[in-house]
Order: sequence, then structure tokens, then C-alpha cells
Amino acid sequence: MDQRDSRGIAAVTLLDMPREAKRLLALVVDIALCAFTVWLALCLRLEHWVRLQPEHWWAVLGSIAIALPLFVRFGLYRAIFRFSGWNAMISLAQAMALYTIFYATIFTVVSVSGVPRTVGVIQPLLLLVSVGLTRVAVRYWLGGLYRTILQKSRMPGVLIYGGGQAGRQLAAALSRSNEHRLLGFLDDDAQLQGNSLDGRTVYAPGELEYLIKELGVTDVLLALPSITREQRKEILSGLSHLPVHVRTLPGMSDLAAGRVTMSDVRELDIEDLLGRDPVSPDEALLHRLIRGKVVMVTGAGGSIGSELCRQIAASAPRTMLLVENSEFALYQIHRELETAYPDLRLIPLLASVQDEARMTQIMQTWRPDTVYHAAAYKHVPLVEHNPVQGLRNNVWGTWVCARAAQAAGTSHFVLISTDKAVRPTNVMGASKRLAEMVLQALSAEPGQATTFAMVRFGNVLGSSGSVVPLFREQISRGGPITLTHPDINRYFMTIPEAAQLVIQAGAMAQGGDVFVLDMGEPVRIIDLARRMVELSGLRVKDEQNPGGDIEIQITGLRPGEKLYEELLIGDNAQPTEHARILRALEDCLPWVELLDVLNTLDQAMMANDVVTLRAMLQVCVHGYEPTGDVVDWVRSSPAALREHATS
Repeated sequence: MDQRDSRGIAAVTLLDMPREAKRLLALVVDIALCAFTVWLALCLRLEHWVRLQPEHWWAVLGSIAIALPLFVRFGLYRAIFRFSGWNAMISLAQAMALYTIFYATIFTVVSVSGVPRTVGVIQPLLLLVSVGLTRVAVRYWLGGLYRTILQKSRMPGVLIYGGGQAGRQLAAALSRSNEHRLLGFLDDDAQLQGNSLDGRTVYAPGELEYLIKELGVTDVLLALPSITREQRKEILSGLSHLPVHVRTLPGMSDLAAGRVTMSDVRELDIEDLLGRDPVSPDEALLHRLIRGKVVMVTGAGGSIGSELCRQIAASAPRTMLLVENSEFALYQIHRELETAYPDLRLIPLLASVQDEARMTQIMQTWRPDTVYHAAAYKHVPLVEHNPVQGLRNNVWGTWVCARAAQAAGTSHFVLISTDKAVRPTNVMGASKRLAEMVLQALSAEPGQATTFAMVRFGNVLGSSGSVVPLFREQISRGGPITLTHPDINRYFMTIPEAAQLVIQAGAMAQGGDVFVLDMGEPVRIIDLARRMVELSGLRVKDEQNPGGDIEIQITGLRPGEKLYEELLIGDNAQPTEHARILRALEDCLPWVELLDVLNTLDQAMMANDVVTLRAMLQVCVHGYEPTGDVVDWVRSSPAALREHATS
């Protein structure tokens, strides 16, 4: 049996005693302390070890006679010792203050023969310390405080990166946490390094590798809410090779007013890893098509659509129409906006953009000034195997909404497009390019009153189907991370930045414009996966590191998936008044020719002829080069489906 076990058994034995027996035991201990502190006071006064003489016992009896009634009066024996805290210490101090007055009056002021006067002053101080220590010891032993301390020593060791106000507030929150053990701070400021903040040492970031070994650091919390994303990216690059789990506080704009708490700490988002600071918006462009107007958003409950709704609502439209085919998604965005903007007129409308009668009825009733068309099927593999529905929704849905907007006198119609429309290898990308062509052709028609525009951009972070939440889930399960190809790369942009740029691009439209958003540099997905693993405090398992934690498995490109995406068909992009918005000059078919193509496609879809469908897309969509066969899970022959399923 080890020491901790025997200590635990003794503690249980004492806890099982009757309450009166516990109080009697405390009384006996305090009597013994009164005698012991008198003897110790005499030894200190006489400067040698003494044996208590008969005259000294007056000091012992006086101590007991004064202390015990006061301790009873101030409730020191009513307290549950193992739970005693600050209030119990205050009661002890009050009792000892009165005790000191009485005891010093008798043995120092009046004096007793044979007892040195200084004992009347020294003994109360010793008694205060000894009685206080016994209460602390009981709480430590019986109250399980030693187990708490032992448990704390086994908790994850945390360093806070940043010694500013946010870091100090986070340290205060950690001190109250039962899940983390704060070991100190990291800071780039040389003047802080080596000093102490709130009793914790500030280390240089370069010492982290040593601290991991010496102090057992397992976690680093970034408390740097005011730095740029580029600076954050640089810091994370320096931490990525170390076996620590890195988390962060959000930016200052995302932190609620008040003190920083542990609930503010979050896992790293992809924007922390990519590091790109947004450009300040042009307020005039943001409000031009929205303020005081009737604004419609289709696909209002989707990733982009819902963020468009939030930013549009902030620009004070007169009325906002939320069009969505999913009841739950519509309910969510309507409830959110209703709470955030109680004075805004919100109209939630269940509708499919393919339903011409419904969309015409909505447009004629509310006469929107501006329409943002975000409704689309966008998941490449799903649309690849459901090509008819993908084309119906993305192309005919756009055509239906555009015609209804024209008839209702809508001023501006903005289509949310995608980089997958450029030289597509899948039906989804081809359908979005064809939707662009519909708007371009309509815009070129004489007497056109509605200004049509398209905004093309790449992947948005946090959207449904994004790789980041998928990778995070796979890491939390212990892997493996699944990746379709080691060389695949993608452009990324945050949803708020994308929505903000869409609104500003639409405000610059002159008719038939194809706007392209500056997405920055493309990112290799395998590099992103590696960094996410490393910043979770784990290691990638591969040939160089067979003892790693998380394996990356290559599964092969999915149907219609490209290694890389492009934003421009040609090289003729022109700058606009916004630094991150370009205007592309894309060729398109005249409306008369395009209408013939659409009619032929419609006939092929009605006949379930996916072969003709694909051939027509190759003819009319520039650069469309499909990979593999187009297999409709319902319309293809059973033999083709069986062959595809076993391949």
C-alpha cells in the first residue's frame, strides 16, 4: 500500500467519526496547541530549550481558559473543517484578536510571577499560526485538496502566447480552471522576456522546444487578438513543427466586450493558417444597391446566401426577401435576422427557383430592386451523378429568376458563380458557366432594363462540404485524413469577405459583367492537412515518421474533380475601383443561338439522354472536358450503374 492509499484510508476513518467526536478531537488538538505554543514562546524568550515549571502552567491554563470559549463563541467548532475557507479564517482572526488582547493584558500588562512578559505577546502569534495551519492541513487532507493538487499536476501544461491584456485575462481564467495548468507566458517582446507576469515567467518563443521537455508543455494558447493574419500565420509556422496543441482567441472584433474567458478560446480556423487580411470595404459600394431598397436573396439559407443576408441586413434595406427551398434553413436565417434586426421588414419565402409560377408571383408582388441569386447545387460529385437536376436548378433556375426579375422591373440581378465554371471538368462547373452565359446573352439583348452581373470566386471557408471541418473531425477520431490527390490545390476565401466583395462587385456592374474576386495564392490541400495535424499537437504518420499519430490516405480524384481551379477563361481581366475585384471579358453566344442550345438540352433532359446532354455541354461550354462517364444514378441503364458501382 503506498503513502497516498494509507492517507486516504485514514481520511475516510476520520470522516466516518460522529460529529461530536470530531469536535471533541478538535478541542483536544487546540488544548494541546495552547500548551505547545506557551512552551515554544518560553523557549524563544529564554533562548534555550526549557522544561515547563509549575509557575509556567499558569500561562498554559490561562491560554486554554481564554482560547476555548472564544473559539466556541466564534463558531470555530461548528465549521466543517474539510470545507473551511476564507470565512473560517476571518472568524479565527477575529477570535485571536480578542484572545491577544485578553492574554497580553494578563501576562504582559499585569504580569504573572515566573512568566516573562514577552510571552504574552509571542504566544498569541504562535497560537494564531498553529491553529490556522491545522485548519489548512485538515482541509488539505480530509477535503481532498491534496488530490486536487495532484490532479492539477497531471493536467495539460499550458503556455499563453502574448503577455498583453488579453493574455493576462486569459491567465486569470486559467487559474480558475480545473482542466489546465498554466506554466507561463511566451512573448516576442525582449523587454518582457525573463520577467514575471502575475507570478508566471515570460519566456522567449525560441525556448519553447526546451520548455516542452522541461516543463511538460502540451498546449499553447494564442492571446494575440489584435495582430494581423499575416503575423498570426508567421507565428503558427514557427509552432507547427513542435508537438503542441495550438488554439487561439478570435480577433478583437469577434471578442465580446468584457473579460476574456476560457470559452473564448477556440480551435484554429483555416483563415488562421492561410493568413490574409481583408481589404476595408468601400461603404458607398456596399450601400448602393441595398440601402432603402427591396432586396431579394435566393438560396438565403445556404453558406453564401446566409452571409449575404447578414451583410445586406446591416446596410438597412427597406424590405428583405429571403427565398429558400429548405424549410429548416429558411427558419434558421429568418430567426437569426429577426433577433438581430427587429425593425427590419423580413419576408421568409419557401420556393424553388425552378418554379417559374412561384418566382414570378413573388417578384410581381414585392418588386425587388436588387436580386442576389445564390441558390445552386454546388457539390461536384452529387451533381455529377444527378446531372439533370443539377442543370435544371443551376441553369433553368437562373433563367427563371432572371426572366421574373426582368418582368418585375428589377434594377440589378447578381449571380453567385464559381471558379469551377472556368474550363470545367464536371457537370456542376459546366452548369454554372452556362448560367453565366444565360445572363450574358440576356444582358446583350436590346432594350434591356435589368443590369445582369456575375461574381466568380473559389472555395469559401466553413461552407457546407468544406475540407476543414472534415479534416478536423477526422483528426479528432484519430485519423486517417482522406485526400483525393497529393497535388490538389484550391483557392480559399472567408465567407464574410466573399459576401462583402459580391455586394461591392454587383454595385459596379454595367451589364453582362463577369467579376472575378482576387483569391490570393492557391493552397496545396495536403500542406493544409499536415499543418492542421501538427497544430493539434500530433504528428503525421508517413514513411519518414512511421510512429506518427495521423495517417493521410490518398483516395483518388472523384468524378469531375480537378487538380487545380482557375478564375479566368482568358487573360484579359481588367482592374476595377476595388483592389480585389477584377472584371473579366468573357465571350458568349448571342441569345438566339443560346436559346436553341437550351431547347436542345431541355429535350435531352426530358428524354433522359445523358449522352446527348454531355455532348451538348461540350459544344456550348468553352473548355468543358469531362473526366470519365456521366452516370445518372436514376436515369442511366442498370447495367451502366452496376458497372460504375463495381469499378
